[in-house]
Amino acid sequence: MKLEAAQQIADRVKAALAPYCERIEVAGSVRRRKPEPHDIDMVCVPRTFMLTDMLGPTGVSERDKGFWIAVNGLGAVLKGEPRAGKLIQLDIEGVNVEIFVATRDNWGLMLAIRTGPAGYSHHVLAHGWVRNGYHSIDGMMTKSGMPVPVREERDLFAIAGVEWMPPEQRT
Repeated sequence: MKLEAAQQIADRVKAALAPYCERIEVAGSVRRRKPEPHDIDMVCVPRTFMLTDMLGPTGVSERDKGFWIAVNGLGAVLKGEPRAGKLIQLDIEGVNVEIFVATRDNWGLMLAIRTGPAGYSHHVLAHGWVRNGYHSIDGMMTKSGMPVPVREERDLFAIAGVEWMPPEQRT
């Protein structure tokens, strides 16, 4: 599909989910401004609330109900669970849309990796962070077994020892 068509769908997804997210951005080839993206990638941090019972907060949080209702209203859910999944795959008008769910502490990692392209994410970013003693385990950056928050994309570039580069220049 053409970039303009992909951008319109991405903007529609972002607008539908934004009221239920702390953060949401278009990623992938649309963010890199490729002329003919083959799919649409999004990264978001859905709003959550603490569940309570008669004794008060339970220590368990749940996604905003509006988020998963909005996701289900966008198109056919092909993979993942809008209420709790880390990856939700949709078919919107025949276009594959993947929504990657991040947290405040892995937002920068998820946005950079999901912006890609895959070769850049692997050969530049991942190679850099491993060289500097970091590891990505289940979507979280760690060093010496301890979690390392990566709240902004530029934080990941610093961890990798790589100068930040605008998405459209990543190859």
